[in-house]
Amino acid sequence: MRAVLTRGAEELPAAFCYQVNGSCPRTVHPLGIQLVIYLACAAGILTTVLGNLFVVFSVSYFKVLHTPTNFLLLSLALADMLLGLLVLPLSTVRSVESCWFFGDFLCRLHTYLDTLFCLTSIFHLCFISIDRHCAICDPLLYPSKFTIRVALKYILAGWGVPAFYTALLLYTDFVEKGLSQWLEEMPCVGSCQLLFNKFWGWLNFPAFFIPCLLMISLYMKIFVVATRQARQINTLSKSLAGAAKRERKAAKTLGIAVGIYLLCWLPFTVDTLVDSLLNFITPPLVFDIFIWFAYFNSACNPIIYVFSYRWFRKALKLVLSREIFLPRTPTVDLYQE
Repeated sequence: MRAVLTRGAEELPAAFCYQVNGSCPRTVHPLGIQLVIYLACAAGILTTVLGNLFVVFSVSYFKVLHTPTNFLLLSLALADMLLGLLVLPLSTVRSVESCWFFGDFLCRLHTYLDTLFCLTSIFHLCFISIDRHCAICDPLLYPSKFTIRVALKYILAGWGVPAFYTALLLYTDFVEKGLSQWLEEMPCVGSCQLLFNKFWGWLNFPAFFIPCLLMISLYMKIFVVATRQARQINTLSKSLAGAAKRERKAAKTLGIAVGIYLLCWLPFTVDTLVDSLLNFITPPLVFDIFIWFAYFNSACNPIIYVFSYRWFRKALKLVLSREIFLPRTPTVDLYQE
């Protein structure tokens, strides 16, 4: 995503980030508004970190959850948790103060981690869609086709490709040398704009929409097949019917997660593209809202799991009741009715 701090003051342009020539203008909010925003962001960060930490812990701790799908969920939760832990605190200060106070090194690192975790989430949602497609559309071959080893390969690709791609953009001179005609002048002092160019807006668009089209097409096919299976459910034995029902429930839940992801990221992605065409006219406040709406997605998945997965609620109950300290707890069957 584009790392942007300030593109002009929204209310009171008399204030500046630093008392030097070329400093960025600073939007000054009343103290009460600042406190409310800080508290809201802190609550969002806490929800993101704790919710995803619980997903990581549950899948790691309970042996019955050691499946290819759940390992993908664990890796996705890890990316969202690290986003909340390493990226969102500095993003909160940047949004509230409308200035970057942490220096060039942290600016580059923050942008790298932000882009890395967001792209990793996209990759993992694509891989989960592929996993669900195999489970629903080819159930007999799924256990041998999508093994834990295959899931681990997907996880490695889901982290490795975004890491290399982001490092290429941020820690090499690829952008400056190869795409100088697309770049703007250096930003003002007090901003954190490393990918502040029209090229990034155009690159962001396919990086978001190509995976989205893949996920939508896969889930449309899953929906058609699952509907057909539901009509045939009475002809199956009880055990097979239960397994098919569980797979459809998982596909439905993860389909909801993908839908919410698209809803959260669509405004930011479209604005990034349109804004690059219109010479960056989006007001800073609106742009910050789009960014935080996208960040909000990282807190959504654990909330979805609470309402959709029986095993998630049972695991949460075991943790809150401190039964996880009992020797038998790791082998508890969370899928048992």
